[in-house]
Amino acid sequence: MTGPIVSTEWLTRHINHSVLRLADVRWYLGEPERGREAYAEMHLPGAFYVDLETDLSAAEGPGRHPLPSWEDFADRMGELGIGDDSVVVAYDDRGGAIAARLWWMLRAIGHDRSYVLDGGLTAWMKEGKPVTSEFSPKVPVKLSIDLQPDISLDRDEMRDRPPSTVALDARVGQRYRGESEPLDPVAGHIPGAVNAPYEDNLGPDQRFLPADALAEKYRALGVGEGADTVVYCGSGVTACHDLLAIEHAGLGRAKLYPGSWSDWSTAGYAVAIGVE
Repeated sequence: MTGPIVSTEWLTRHINHSVLRLADVRWYLGEPERGREAYAEMHLPGAFYVDLETDLSAAEGPGRHPLPSWEDFADRMGELGIGDDSVVVAYDDRGGAIAARLWWMLRAIGHDRSYVLDGGLTAWMKEGKPVTSEFSPKVPVKLSIDLQPDISLDRDEMRDRPPSTVALDARVGQRYRGESEPLDPVAGHIPGAVNAPYEDNLGPDQRFLPADALAEKYRALGVGEGADTVVYCGSGVTACHDLLAIEHAGLGRAKLYPGSWSDWSTAGYAVAIGVE
């Protein structure tokens, strides 16, 4: 595997491998239990459930989905059976919008053997591949932490970033432009940021666009291998989809502003509206 995405064909060939760990990361805004209920009803064989709210977020911190401590995260993943030798494939039913958060967090602690299933559960089922309601036993293991440098920015670092930094807003255009804001107290975007909705990384089949198409898209936004790029969204979740797409495009690794707009919009910092 040469990138952060695996195909349904690849997973079909390797689904019974002893080092493979399948993570179901389905989550639905405003319905905190729906993802777990959907998992209990039907999931990929051998998959375990990873909860965005409790496994990939802390109870308190900047933004609506603050990052947990890396120690707590690694301990929880170890409880689920993810160890240093594991190959992790995360999936959801939104083209990777939520699964990418797990992918990024594993990469952040140095676990590079993590991937997202292209097309997710939707593509898997459309191809008639097997699903189950059976639960697989978990064998707790140790997951080490090798925290990677320069993976994220906090609120003040985002405010004080150099002018040459490329800042991308992964939310839909209406929220970026300040035309609507259903979740946070202020509408608009961080001054200097350009809009890169995560949905634009996907084709009509909810699979990622080809790497060359993604590279063309992000280069047009100023992203390049030599550019310092940071991505945010509403709460630091779907921004990870842009991070994955940038890496898949061969443009290197960008940084995440985990608190994202839900953090920025409560701080009294400058807000921009319209298109930049």
